[in-house]
Amino acid sequence: MPPHSDIVKVAIEWPGANAQLIEIDQKKPLSSIIREVCDGWSLSGSEQFALRYADGPQLYITEQSRSEMKNGTILRLAISPARAARQLLDRIQSHGIDARLEALKELAKLSADPTFATEFINMEGIGTLARLVESGTHFGEMLAFTLTAFLELMDHGIVSWDLISLSFIKQIAGYVNQPMVDVSILQRSLAILESMVLNSHSLYHRVAQDITVGQLIGHLQVSNQEIQTYAIALINALFLKAPEDRRQEEHNNPLDQRLTEMASTLAQKHLRSIILNHVIRGNRPIKAEMAHQLYVLQVLTFNLLEERMMTKMDPSDQAQRDIIFELRRIAFDGENDPSGTEKRKAMYTKDYKMLGFTNHVNPAMDFTQTPPGMLALDNMLYLAKLHQDTYIRIVLENSSREDKHECPFGRCAIELTRMLCEILQVGELPNEGCNDYHPMFFTHDRAWEEFFCVCIQLLNKTWKEMRATAEDFNKVMQVVREQITRALAMKPSSLDHLKGKLRGLSYSEILRLRQSERMSQDDFQSPPIIELRERIQPEILELIKQQRLNRLCEGSCFRKLGNRRRQEKFWFCRLSLNHKVLHYGDLDESPQGEVPLELLTDKIPVSDIKSVVTGKDCPHMKEKSALKQNKEVLELAFSVLYDPDENLNFVAPNKYEYCVWTDGLCALLGREMGSDLTRSDLDTLISMEMKLRLLDLENIAIPEAPPPVPKEPSTYNFTYNYG
Repeated sequence: MPPHSDIVKVAIEWPGANAQLIEIDQKKPLSSIIREVCDGWSLSGSEQFALRYADGPQLYITEQSRSEMKNGTILRLAISPARAARQLLDRIQSHGIDARLEALKELAKLSADPTFATEFINMEGIGTLARLVESGTHFGEMLAFTLTAFLELMDHGIVSWDLISLSFIKQIAGYVNQPMVDVSILQRSLAILESMVLNSHSLYHRVAQDITVGQLIGHLQVSNQEIQTYAIALINALFLKAPEDRRQEEHNNPLDQRLTEMASTLAQKHLRSIILNHVIRGNRPIKAEMAHQLYVLQVLTFNLLEERMMTKMDPSDQAQRDIIFELRRIAFDGENDPSGTEKRKAMYTKDYKMLGFTNHVNPAMDFTQTPPGMLALDNMLYLAKLHQDTYIRIVLENSSREDKHECPFGRCAIELTRMLCEILQVGELPNEGCNDYHPMFFTHDRAWEEFFCVCIQLLNKTWKEMRATAEDFNKVMQVVREQITRALAMKPSSLDHLKGKLRGLSYSEILRLRQSERMSQDDFQSPPIIELRERIQPEILELIKQQRLNRLCEGSCFRKLGNRRRQEKFWFCRLSLNHKVLHYGDLDESPQGEVPLELLTDKIPVSDIKSVVTGKDCPHMKEKSALKQNKEVLELAFSVLYDPDENLNFVAPNKYEYCVWTDGLCALLGREMGSDLTRSDLDTLISMEMKLRLLDLENIAIPEAPPPVPKEPSTYNFTYNYG
């Protein structure tokens, strides 16, 4: 008799017959099992049949995927993938409209199955669908199902996007450019074009010829947020591929024409104002996918600054030196240049010192370090020309001081530019799981430069509040960084709103915030308090452990990694109340509230779990090479390895869920909870508990050492008179 672990008890359905309850031996070939099932219903030709799941995505079961079957699974006997593919291929080419519509509807559903997709593609099915689209004879629901099936089949990555014909691209682009087109057709057309751009270098150029950002602007003005999301995603895809073209051709053409066109298009007021008014300030709340696409657009827009950020100044370039001369002229306009060369040189050196440059003789040398390179000089020139009064006030205010408290404008502007590049991650690719966009950057045509102008005024104000000298330069920059990051975390809706937030974050307020945040670390350092802390820590850790396990019992929804974010698939996992079993299963959509255990068909006994791995050690991170470069996904990935050699792979929706689940799983296995969240919770709870226990000792000095034992009394003849 086979070992218990090799036997799976399942139910198998067949239309018009009673279900069979059988025990499947996982060591037996799948074809033998199907033959036995067919014999049970007296069906001949078992090779024409296959097993599928009856619930969820209803995928076919193969030799590779059969290990995923669990006890209690309901299966369905169905025609084999090859037979189903042949029948559907014949039906979608039939003359009957109703029959063709039903076939395309079924094909759109089956195409998500990789086993079926392989068979259908091997029968030249994708070419057939492409010809149906190219013919232009399909409309409405029939065309929508055709495009859905095509996209699902292509997303399996079995065939290359480079095989797509030019006429097919033009037909899809035509649907996008039509003024009145069905929403489902438009949605799928935008998704197909996005996939073309992202997956094929040659198709990017073809799509870019037929689809311009200007043509996509109209789709941002509709009330359907799904269409808006697909449109911005296509804009991002076109924009994302443009720098790759430039990098490939940089030896021949240092400034790619397509990148220049995209930069100018994205910078234009028309697109920005439409996104601001119709998307960000629309009447509908921003969904997670739209927030992600806005974040991607923000990152890609800021990445246009990377070239200037990484460009060193050439001290011998007269045009670049003229910019520095212009900064000097604007600041000290009222002074005429002296006639002699030596006098002029001496005067320039004095002026450059007053401007706050480190190199007074040749300030061009200050811009030779990258980052920020020439980007710092661009910011300074923008301030000097567009906010001239502010620029002159900052320069003259500090150049006239003789008490060593002057704020060096040039040095500060260069360091501030570098800091802003780090905060906004200029030059880095977007993170897959990030939705951190800032509405205020969509409120101005020159948002980066205006942001710099606000921050340089903040720096000057903070310098004066700290009464800083040149030796305090790094301290001031640390305070300014904290002011900016705290203000950005409040998500100001406009630059004026940002100014208000920064006004509330003065140097004294930063000191107050720091002091309150450090209180738990600084207040209790005497030996008795340290000993009390050590005694309290085990019970606090147990409290945290119980909270993590309770959170696992509530469960969480996770997103399945796929090629397209907007057609996400979800699954849910939760721990049983007795902490002995992990239950999980697929969901059609993200749940609202708790998911009952009955809906989660799969389970893993906690006793079977060998270990929990994270990041690059996860099997699904090793499999998906494209994700290796995505730091965000790596930081949220973890896997449960269980008996015999199986794994359950997770990508947490955020850092909090990642910490809760990795802590909870480690607690189940009797291991230390080592997440950042545990350390933070531990510090917070210990601090609160100690303050509660020490309330009676407030304002009483706690000695460093225990008090001495008093001397023995001279006599022990104590009496008490109660009379």
